[in-house]
Amino acid sequence: MRGVTKLAPGRGHVELAERPEPSAPAGHVVLDVVGAGICGTDLHIHDGEYETVTPVTMGHEVSGVVAEVGEGIDESWLGARVVSETYFSTCARCAHCRAGRRNLCPERRSIGTHVDGAFAPRLLVPLSNLHRVPETLDGHAAALCEPLACVCHSVLEPDAVRPGDEVLVTGPGPVGLLAAQVARAAGGSVHVRGTARDERRLAAARTLGFETSTTADEAVEADVVIECSGDEAGIAFAIAAARRGGRYVQMGLAGKPVTVPFDLICFHELVLTSGFASTPSSWAAALELVERRAVDLEALVSEVVPLAEWQDAFAATRSGQGIKFVLDPQ
Repeated sequence: MRGVTKLAPGRGHVELAERPEPSAPAGHVVLDVVGAGICGTDLHIHDGEYETVTPVTMGHEVSGVVAEVGEGIDESWLGARVVSETYFSTCARCAHCRAGRRNLCPERRSIGTHVDGAFAPRLLVPLSNLHRVPETLDGHAAALCEPLACVCHSVLEPDAVRPGDEVLVTGPGPVGLLAAQVARAAGGSVHVRGTARDERRLAAARTLGFETSTTADEAVEADVVIECSGDEAGIAFAIAAARRGGRYVQMGLAGKPVTVPFDLICFHELVLTSGFASTPSSWAAALELVERRAVDLEALVSEVVPLAEWQDAFAATRSGQGIKFVLDPQ
């Protein structure tokens, strides 16, 4: 089978290449991939800014159908519509694993970076990764459950938003629009901020019911700032926008060192938190939000494209032409 593959370290070296067909050992399943979302992390991998073990099939935001089960797995899983957590393995022994924080395990191996990921027709994952999805949820949109779980980890573990808080989200990409919805579900009054080039994404934010502005507008302040752009100027603006005694959540990845007004964290006594990837508890929170339709995933899918058009979809993601582009390997 062919998959979008990071062939070597450094910038570029990504091609649609032949990859091994997986089969399921004990405790694992093979998925027929229905949808695989393109993440900002995939762009960092393409650019050589995120550690990978090459060659490796990229892609970690995935929904699929269970096509094969390994020994010891109940065959009732066959045909199930599922989404998958991203960790292929962790040590299960360290303090982080024992505390339910598998994302911090120093021996963590993940799909799309350490082992083959979802930008291919079939994907091997441990059974423990799987979550069934509601029949009402579109299979392509279901791939966004993974970034939603990451958002829930950053925003809800610990709770950054309290009922009545004024919340500012900077960066109206898919993570920002998911963060805005999670913050609203937590009781916040949410404003989404972007740049002039983000107008299409800001329009989507308004459709979802959020007030919006651009960096050309007057300054704003908020009790809680959730920074999702990963841009140096955006991070600097976001730190300055947090009210004295407020809370600041960093979600966007810059991919390189940045210069920011760090002293404001002291001067304004800000509580600074962040989040890396997801945890089992954040997956439970994400799926609960999906079940009660507090978060709209389908509204964020701009286009579904075949694997052969991955380069166009990467370019569109990079330029902000849409919100979320999903590859359909079938």
